[in-house]
Amino acid sequence: MKPDEDLRTSSGLVVPSNELNWSFARSSGAGGQHINKTSSKATLAVETDAITGSEILLRRIKTKLPKTVRVTSQTSRSQWRNRQLCLSQLTEMLDDAAKPASPQRRKSKPTRGSIERRLEGKRHASKKKESRRSDDW
Repeated sequence: MKPDEDLRTSSGLVVPSNELNWSFARSSGAGGQHINKTSSKATLAVETDAITGSEILLRRIKTKLPKTVRVTSQTSRSQWRNRQLCLSQLTEMLDDAAKPASPQRRKSKPTRGSIERRLEGKRHASKKKESRRSDDW
């Protein structure tokens, strides 16, 4: 993605490029002097109000995500690569939030046979315990 390009997700959402708020900081981890001197850690912040798309998708996103979505990457030594990782994480996050909720599973009733087997097992256990008792009571 070029810097002046809008971010488009597979679900049809669009984040205007001017709404992508980038900040950079020094990263931690391996890299020696290079890591100590460059700001390769990338943080991307986007307001959910700035995202465009269909009403249904926007409603889902606004209920599932906070007002400001922040994504950070510092896995790579390269700032450019960390920016790309942030963008891919954001698109994945937006696509996941835009998916409809899976329908709730309807609980099924136990079958007549399973109820009968359970009750027969209880009767059998009761008879077994009853036969162990003495008649002194």
